[in-house]
Amino acid sequence: MSGAVLEEMKTHAREAYPEECCGFLIGAGVSAEDDGPRAILALERARNESDGPRQRRFLIPAEELRQMERRVEPSGRTVVGFYHSHPDHPARPSQLDQDGAWPGYSYVVLSVNPADVPDVAAFQLDPDSLAFREVRLSILDTPALPPARTGGQARA
Repeated sequence: MSGAVLEEMKTHAREAYPEECCGFLIGAGVSAEDDGPRAILALERARNESDGPRQRRFLIPAEELRQMERRVEPSGRTVVGFYHSHPDHPARPSQLDQDGAWPGYSYVVLSVNPADVPDVAAFQLDPDSLAFREVRLSILDTPALPPARTGGQARA
């Protein structure tokens, strides 16, 4: 992903603090079955619709995910994953994150505190073990796509 996309994600995490932020990772021409590297070209913020404690939970409604998929499809782009923050906790998926994850998608977790976003990490769910494995997150000097505002069911 570009540095601009990463900075936008960090900004979202700081703005949502002390609640979890969440959103979509948008890529090009990659299916959920493709286990190779992914280029995150843009992100789209989502509403945290969790009815539980939003400081420790997020929920992206399924209809929001379907709308996002329909919106980006004409451009040849696709939802390749999701991001969310962990206020005052490490950038590691929780058991709840893992239980709600889908194979084939990328997951970015940001650790956020009142002053900073000190850590960001990326993960994929192993389809055989259904456990998260950390994947390398590279910051590239490529331009990000401009965000298109809209408001999927991803939950943690």
